[in-house]
Amino acid sequence: MRHRDAWELPVSYGAVGATRDDDLLRHPPTGFHPIERRVRLGSGDARWEYAWHQTLTWGIQKNSGFRVELQETPAAVTDFTYTPVAFDEDGVAVTPATTDAGGDTVFSADGEAFLRSGDTAHLLLGLNKLHFTIPVRVVYVIDEPNRKGFGYGTLEGHPESGEEAWVIDRTEDGAVWLTIRAFSRPSRWYWWAVSPALFLLQWVFTRRYERALAGPID
Repeated sequence: MRHRDAWELPVSYGAVGATRDDDLLRHPPTGFHPIERRVRLGSGDARWEYAWHQTLTWGIQKNSGFRVELQETPAAVTDFTYTPVAFDEDGVAVTPATTDAGGDTVFSADGEAFLRSGDTAHLLLGLNKLHFTIPVRVVYVIDEPNRKGFGYGTLEGHPESGEEAWVIDRTEDGAVWLTIRAFSRPSRWYWWAVSPALFLLQWVFTRRYERALAGPID
């Protein structure tokens, strides 16, 4: 049987997009363990710009110890496949300004491509050849005037099945917040056998994510 490229793999769970639900902790998908964390990152325009730019260029993952390898995906797969919906202040849907309007790649001021819905990536944890390869796919992007972020789902080969999201928002007082929301369970019987270690590792990386956007601002 032909080996399938990463972009051809479906996500390994059914409740795609459930991390967008504010009631995830109360009503998680059956059989999955939910988590939610919300931390204040600071305040002001500079912190806001830094936080969401980092988030939409994989900065949270990179600053938490992962190497990110984007997998080449045919344009026909990403174009309009997972198009994000943005809203103006009156709640009217508008074309996203930051990310992938029309499927085109948009770049930050530093020349880094903003991630797009449908992007597939390998997160590498470890050194050189001694690493774990963790495949994920971006299943949605949030691109609103004061709220930006994304969620990714697990693919075959990931130790867990589920979804995780990172959302930056700015409140009326100028404070900038990061919300981390996820649901997961071990993906295979052998990962179930070491599930306490998996949950501990998830806890460790959640704390790393909380600190990932605390870097200096020019």
